[in-house]
Amino acid sequence: MKTITIIDTFGFFFRSYFALPPLRNSEGFPTGLLTGFANLVDSLHRDHSTDYLVFALDAKGRTFRNDLYPEYKAHREAAPDDLIKQLPVAIEWIEQMGFANLSREGFEADDVITTVTKFAREKGLKVRIVSHDKDLYQMIDDGVVVMYDSVKKQEVDEQACVDKFGVHPKDFINFQAILGDSSDNIPGVKGIGKVGAAKLINQYHTLEAIYEDIENCGTPRIQNLLLESKENAFLSRELVTMRSDVFKDLDVESFVFEDKNYLSCLLEEFEKYEMKQAIKKAKVGLDETDCPVVEKPKSAALSFEAITLDSKEKLNSVIESIEKDAIVAFDTETTGLDTKTANLVGFSFCFDAQRSYYVPVGHNYLGVEAQVSLDDAISALKKLMTFQVVGQNLKFDFSLLYNQFNMEPIIPYADTMIMAWLSNPGSKVGLDTLAKTFFKYEMKPFKEMVKKGEDFSAVAIEDATFYAAEDAWMTYLLYGVIKKKMELSSLTHLLKEAKNVEYPFINVLIRMENLGIKIDPSKLEALQKTLSEDLATLTSEIYELSGSEFNIKSTQQLGVVLFQQLGLKGGKKTKTGYSTNEAVLSALVGEHPIIEKILEYREYQKILSTYVEPLLKLAKADEASRIYTSFVQTGTATGRLSSRDPNLQNIPVRSALGRSVREAFVAKEGYKLVSIDYSQIELRLLAHFSKDAALMDAFNQGADIHLATAIKLFGEEEAKEKRNLAKSVNFGLLYGMGPKKLSEDVGIAQAEAKEIIKNYFASFPTVKSFLEGIQERVKLDGYVETILKRRRIFDYENANGMQKAAYMRESVNTVFQGSAADLIKLSMNQIDTIIREENLDAFMLLQIHDELIFEVKEEKVEEISKRFVHTMENILELDVPLECSVSVGDSWGELK
Repeated sequence: MKTITIIDTFGFFFRSYFALPPLRNSEGFPTGLLTGFANLVDSLHRDHSTDYLVFALDAKGRTFRNDLYPEYKAHREAAPDDLIKQLPVAIEWIEQMGFANLSREGFEADDVITTVTKFAREKGLKVRIVSHDKDLYQMIDDGVVVMYDSVKKQEVDEQACVDKFGVHPKDFINFQAILGDSSDNIPGVKGIGKVGAAKLINQYHTLEAIYEDIENCGTPRIQNLLLESKENAFLSRELVTMRSDVFKDLDVESFVFEDKNYLSCLLEEFEKYEMKQAIKKAKVGLDETDCPVVEKPKSAALSFEAITLDSKEKLNSVIESIEKDAIVAFDTETTGLDTKTANLVGFSFCFDAQRSYYVPVGHNYLGVEAQVSLDDAISALKKLMTFQVVGQNLKFDFSLLYNQFNMEPIIPYADTMIMAWLSNPGSKVGLDTLAKTFFKYEMKPFKEMVKKGEDFSAVAIEDATFYAAEDAWMTYLLYGVIKKKMELSSLTHLLKEAKNVEYPFINVLIRMENLGIKIDPSKLEALQKTLSEDLATLTSEIYELSGSEFNIKSTQQLGVVLFQQLGLKGGKKTKTGYSTNEAVLSALVGEHPIIEKILEYREYQKILSTYVEPLLKLAKADEASRIYTSFVQTGTATGRLSSRDPNLQNIPVRSALGRSVREAFVAKEGYKLVSIDYSQIELRLLAHFSKDAALMDAFNQGADIHLATAIKLFGEEEAKEKRNLAKSVNFGLLYGMGPKKLSEDVGIAQAEAKEIIKNYFASFPTVKSFLEGIQERVKLDGYVETILKRRRIFDYENANGMQKAAYMRESVNTVFQGSAADLIKLSMNQIDTIIREENLDAFMLLQIHDELIFEVKEEKVEEISKRFVHTMENILELDVPLECSVSVGDSWGELK
């Protein structure tokens, strides 16, 4: 028996849109629906061969059902913008491939499908309907007409209909007449659900039979409901009944599905939309197809004119020509990366796509050409800053202007690095990478410009002009294309988030970086001496225990000593020798006394070389013994700040040695260090998002959440004893912890850990469904959002098994960690404003994730701390209260 496949076109497209991740090309145009369509066409021969193929489409405008019932489909929500953008493209593709596509004014696709089915049956064809529309279940007739689920790739037969709805396809119209359909605004019989409707239909089969025997039809309540909605029931049946007379005649033979690669006709389209997998599929058997393939013309290479402005007159003339509301991309060139000490070598700016300008100021080499004086450059820079300034990593450029020229803080119009990060926080956002990504353009590398041991001031002005002007020009282009991408990707809310939160935050970070934090060098020197002596003692002890002298820092030599000389078990050989990482050594604890000594040696050596010596060197280099970190706004996918050169967010806190390093961080004379820390912020966010009654009650009543959890899990008697276990569960589940990890962390059997997790979800029932909901959204949408609607994208569809498991953990982590990052960022902006506007004798120095560290005048500590706590606790209204803990001390080590 030959087969005809009829595709419910819009129904398939809608399902395809929601089933696939939000794929996009480099322009930001959505391609998820188009990818699903290409996959379907490609699989027609392979997965479900067919002899005939036709696409059924809804006609525009009203249908006969609207005439019957004006409220029909009246309350349907508008389709997502991304879906609407792709529909006309997909419909055009149907025509380009030469497929039959049928529609008729006044009718829906379901009516077209029913009509085609009637003609196909008359021809003796098997009918396969690709649709998820339950209205079409009335068409199912085993062996003759089946529905097909294109996502699950399986046929839907009579038994599937019975399993899902409790009635046979032949009774489906009357079943729907009672049940109604809220999505189409079909009234049905109000008060009777799926089970009740199925029971009635299985007994009576038709509405007529029900109303003829109404006095015996179910309970008195059911009888009343049926009588009250009798008119609606018959109207509903008319609305759900498919019409089979849309066309008077159809030539089914014109719908032949040929044995050729239909996708080859769309090769140019797939290249246009950057659909790599579809391109591969389109090229299969390309020589055999009769579709003409047109070579895509190569786009002209990007280029611009780089212009040197080497005099005050030239510079002012160009600046005066800039329109008042122009977008001006801006960049600086300097002698180094420390904006407190670096000198300005020159700056570049661009306000159209054809030309870009470089202003040399501080080039220094034999025979250097004309340059603009520093005073004239500063005057010009101040004028430039009155325009709508955009840049790439403006934190650096603005910090330089503030430090070197004492310029007033400026909130930028845009920063392309931040825009790119907000668009896809897991991607690389450097200028070179963005140029390649969006324009396939190779930027001039810095290392080709500056020789080793020199700085930018030694670069010839002619060469510097192209290099510097290129940076400003590319930034100008990137601003336009990233903005367009965000708009096409329905991310305009993140452009607002950038303006309101991220761009003001740039100046907050600059101020913190410039303040630094004071170090007591004598404490580090004492620690350096102690650690060096301890390491010498440990070295002697390790040599004695091993019976030989060797380089303890060499993993190769250590491996030989442990697994060959001492004959310890569990040695795993790699290409470079035995593995001696922490996990391997920890597993050997108790096997030989040398293991504990080596672990101790490694800890002491790490503290000395990673923290004590570098921090001491930095402190000695500054007159005030302060060290200055650099905060990276775009350094993490979750939205947390990161810190580097040095990283002050990973100073150890758990070990006594780590705490001794923190004791070297001190307040300046007359001041105290104040720590304000969000308490259990991620659990509070869990309560807020999940709306779990038990969690919300605990937080709203000010209960100890870990004790409250312990009571729920273990009962009143054991709760205090097992509070720490409950704490591990509370936090662990936010990061995807399973029974295995819990058993390892708290030292219990895996079976017991499994039971505890099971009981946890039973005690907080909506938590589990909320966490699972996050993971389902990753599978369907391809992203999750924080409380400020920042997105993190996961390409779940194209991930392997390990990546998918990681995405499940990371998605949950991002919602909570990312939302906590949002809250503290909002707090930092607000607190910074308070400090500046009121000229408070307080300084925000560090952010350590959920904690802020301030330097506050000693006599003002209590007053100012209360104000900052109030700000942090009221920064955003949640369904549970935000709470902060405060700690005061002379050193960071004293802060809890």
